[in-house]
Amino acid sequence: MNIDFDKMYGLVPAIIQDADTRQVLMLGYMNREAYEKTVETGLVTFYSRTRKCLWTKGETSGNCLHVVSIKNDCDQDTLLIRVHPDGPVCHTGTDTCWGEENKGQSNPLLFLSELQDFIEKRHEEMPEGSYTTSLFKDGLNRMAQKVGEEALELVIEACNGTDERMIYEGSDMLYHLIVLLTSKGLRIEQMAAELQERHAPGWKKH
Repeated sequence: MNIDFDKMYGLVPAIIQDADTRQVLMLGYMNREAYEKTVETGLVTFYSRTRKCLWTKGETSGNCLHVVSIKNDCDQDTLLIRVHPDGPVCHTGTDTCWGEENKGQSNPLLFLSELQDFIEKRHEEMPEGSYTTSLFKDGLNRMAQKVGEEALELVIEACNGTDERMIYEGSDMLYHLIVLLTSKGLRIEQMAAELQERHAPGWKKH
């Protein structure tokens, strides 16, 4: 990830957001060392502008921020970090640094974007021993074949199986579909947008 630390004298703002509820929790600043430690440990680490040192959120309170994903903005100088917080984020004891409650219900549909973010990272890094990596190495035809195989298993469970197994096989199909989309440079959100467009009044089949 190319981050422009020079624009703000070695620092970039890092917006911290709950990965499940999408509630903005706090804003901190990172230098390159803080960013690298965050990536290495999976715990959000900031640079303190007053103490002139690194500090890992929760190192004294225990309320750590576990990294789910890190995104850079269009100017490459602001980070959006989605996390799973261990507890209240603000030093005053509130859920957010604006005194708001982080009580929103987790929407499982939002996880599909998070899942594709993870799969895209696998595609970029290609770590050994990863099943997702093996799919990318097998190539487009194999990935497409896996979608078909999982779709067939879904149909079999729908007709002759249980609801539980149908959900299981449908999840397998959806995972392999996202892998296939990633290999083509496409996103699951594009399919959602297509369905949204079809739902609009006056839509006609292409």
